Amino acid sequence: MATVRQSRRQFLVTLTALAAACGAVMGVGRFLSPRVKGGKILFTVAAAEVPRSGALVYREARVVIIREREELYALSLLCTHLGCTVTVTPTDLLCPCHGSVYDRQGRVLKGPATRPLTRYRVEREGENLVIQL
Repeated sequence: MATVRQSRRQFLVTLTALAAACGAVMGVGRFLSPRVKGGKILFTVAAAEVPRSGALVYREARVVIIREREELYALSLLCTHLGCTVTVTPTDLLCPCHGSVYDRQGRVLKGPATRPLTRYRVEREGENLVIQL
């Protein structure tokens, strides 16, 4: 039986080249693959359930849907400081853990949080609202 002599250095060079080629193929494949429109659907709700100039809280999903005039939007209820669940009031959103305060648009009014609340996409499908990441 014939033996193949290959040095450790040659083996590592070949292995590195193979890994680089695989990475390049995966990168090109990701670049060429079509993007799916929209994100992951969190849930669907009837638009009529969201009160005028009010909010509909989904505590288990940690999401609030807010209607102001004709605008509908959804915000995460996770405080951007340390992830506590934010409480919704008629005028603002409050973090009970460390005292951060957000306006109804999710912008920080008072720290320690420095980033606004995450905003989710809201799309109308007939009489329903689809909340997406």
